[in-house]
Amino acid sequence: MTRTHALFRSILYVPGANARALEKSDGLAADGIVYDLKDAVAPEAKGAAREKLREHLAVSRFAGQRIVRVNPIETGDGTEDLLMARGAGVDAVLLPKVEDTDTLKDAARALDEMDAPARLRLWAMIETPRGIARAEKLARKGVSGRLSSLVVGTNDIRLATGIRPDAARTELLPWLMQIVLAAKANGLFVLDGVYGDFRDVDGFERECAAGRRMGFDGKTLIHPAQIAPANAAFGPGEAEIRDAEAIVSAFARPENAAAGVIQIDGRMVERLHLTEARRVLAMREAIAARSSEPSSRDP
Repeated sequence: MTRTHALFRSILYVPGANARALEKSDGLAADGIVYDLKDAVAPEAKGAAREKLREHLAVSRFAGQRIVRVNPIETGDGTEDLLMARGAGVDAVLLPKVEDTDTLKDAARALDEMDAPARLRLWAMIETPRGIARAEKLARKGVSGRLSSLVVGTNDIRLATGIRPDAARTELLPWLMQIVLAAKANGLFVLDGVYGDFRDVDGFERECAAGRRMGFDGKTLIHPAQIAPANAAFGPGEAEIRDAEAIVSAFARPENAAAGVIQIDGRMVERLHLTEARRVLAMREAIAARSSEPSSRDP
């Protein structure tokens, strides 16, 4: 698949059973909201939460990406979650604990049988040792069946492996990079896991900065207070935009039309840098459009 300029800087989890949280989420500046019907809902409340979310999505004016985290599709709740998500016209379904390609095939097949539009994508959570070990295969096989994003579940990875990572996530880094590499090798977006202490702004900003250096496209969030720092960290800064503008402008000059390499202020700049510069400027335009239309979706 071809990567587009959709925004993934900030993807906020919102409990599907919490009416107040659902109502407040409509006015948030997150790039996307994951309406959680799995971990955030008690087993006996699944049906009621699904109906509450169905009602909310019918009138929601949230302009960002709308994603539903479903229960395992082999369960009755999972199937009902898929039906609700398809009917509500959301942008993606987030599958929990994906470990094998059959899970992706079954979900894609179910959506096809529901006549779901092609734009309804699958996101896969990689949050178990087996999922990490198979990340590249999952990504490679999944792209032909609606898969567009991998989402890291760091808390479940910690629990499943028993590791106790330090503040820099040193012990997690090899696995995180393995997931990033799997995504990028197959043209998928990839989202970093949550940061559990929303009051620790400095720690969150450091982890966001590290995540961007590692190649993540954005971060999953647990609290609205984390949206602005995530948007800043995963969006292009002023210096990055100026540099991109200079590169595009330089290659646009007639004398550089056929050049593979040019010099800008003493730097050798190749056409691969031009590709990246155009991506940065496209992202700037996408951010400007997102900021100017905070609640433009028709109910």
